[in-house]
Amino acid sequence: MSDPRELVDDLIGDLQHWLPEQRWFAGKDRPVTGVRPLGVTELVEGDPQLLHVVVEVAQGDRREPYQLLVGRRTHPPEISSGSWIGAVGDLNAYEASGDLDVTGVLLDLMAREGRVGSLVFEHEPGVELDTGLRARPITSEQSNTSLVYGGQYILKLFRKLTPGKNKDLLLHRALQGVDSKHIAPVLGSITGDLDGEPTTVGMLQQFVADAVDGWAMATTSVRDLMAAPELHAEEVGGDFAGEAERLGRAVAEVHADLAEALGTEPVDAGELERSTKAMLERLDTIAGRVPELAAHAPALRAAFEKLRTLPAGAVTMQYIHGDLHLGQVLRTVTGWLLIDFEGEPAAPVEERHALRSPLRDVAGMLRSFDYAAQQMLVGHPDDSALAARAQEWSHRNRAAFCEGYAAVAADPRDQGELLRAFELDKAVYEVGYEHANRPDWLGVPLASIARITDGEG
Repeated sequence: MSDPRELVDDLIGDLQHWLPEQRWFAGKDRPVTGVRPLGVTELVEGDPQLLHVVVEVAQGDRREPYQLLVGRRTHPPEISSGSWIGAVGDLNAYEASGDLDVTGVLLDLMAREGRVGSLVFEHEPGVELDTGLRARPITSEQSNTSLVYGGQYILKLFRKLTPGKNKDLLLHRALQGVDSKHIAPVLGSITGDLDGEPTTVGMLQQFVADAVDGWAMATTSVRDLMAAPELHAEEVGGDFAGEAERLGRAVAEVHADLAEALGTEPVDAGELERSTKAMLERLDTIAGRVPELAAHAPALRAAFEKLRTLPAGAVTMQYIHGDLHLGQVLRTVTGWLLIDFEGEPAAPVEERHALRSPLRDVAGMLRSFDYAAQQMLVGHPDDSALAARAQEWSHRNRAAFCEGYAAVAADPRDQGELLRAFELDKAVYEVGYEHANRPDWLGVPLASIARITDGEG
């Protein structure tokens, strides 16, 4: 087999074209102008060969590091066609996260706390891991890649890397330390080196085989309602309000657990000013690109400006999830679990690690309930009966979520101006995203903005 570093050097041109086609690649907004290897570690030698590779991707003046598993072997594995990167000599190289024959080495190394090159494999204190398990990739993930080992463990490989300990691992360990019941236990981790700083590249957790994600449950409930036009939301067999209430409790309990584990801080007037400025800048930027948003700009600006008048002492800052929506929660036989505490993937690392108001998570979930309901309207913008049914479902489940949250912590609706601003800011972000990626969905956040600014909630 080829020298590992030379193999990666030979793939640089292919990677420049291959990377933008991967669903986890975050830089789809501009062309790739260069790829440079930062680190190459051989994990499996021979045939097959497995390399852990970190590359720096240049997109104009932006430089971002990504993690890859690169395989090369005589007998091709059964992987998706999009995993093939390019030819090196007489063999093809491929992204190897889907190669069941080689990815077991990652778990085995964690079990024995091995070290290969700059990669350090560890299990959590007191944890004993089974070895010799084959891994299968989860195909639905977007910004990262996860491998399930024998229905027992799930290993998340963080694709876009940032120096230091990943927030997902940091918060899971903190929550585990206070016995939070709404997370899957952390079992191990993989640490590499980036810019001379130890950097989390992987996190192993217990796999919950019986879990269903919240988005799937919520959208099924919406479809049940739409299929029974003679019934109200509370009369339909798939009514979700009970689950929404339990989810609200779970989110409030996680916020309380994070506050206990990592503390809180009172907000100062400067933070409110910075939040207001960021919201207004986002509004101006997106309204400049999306004419449909410009009509709502005065009402949005007024909602954001109100933050400047809030008493600073009314807002508490702490670690939060940072990207909470129905796709980030799992329903198990024992209750709701929150996953993926990494924060908004597109946000700068400093923003993801910053202390924030828990109401930002609440606002994110309220927006997700709206999306679950209104996704049925995509392609039917003028169906008023369908719109009324969607709004009925959204209103019922948003209220149930807030009731559940209020049973554990302060009622988020008591800070209406702040919650309203956070929800509208999230909707403005959604307008920008849908305009760039799914124009047919643009009506979903725009309808929400119109309704919230008109005082309909």
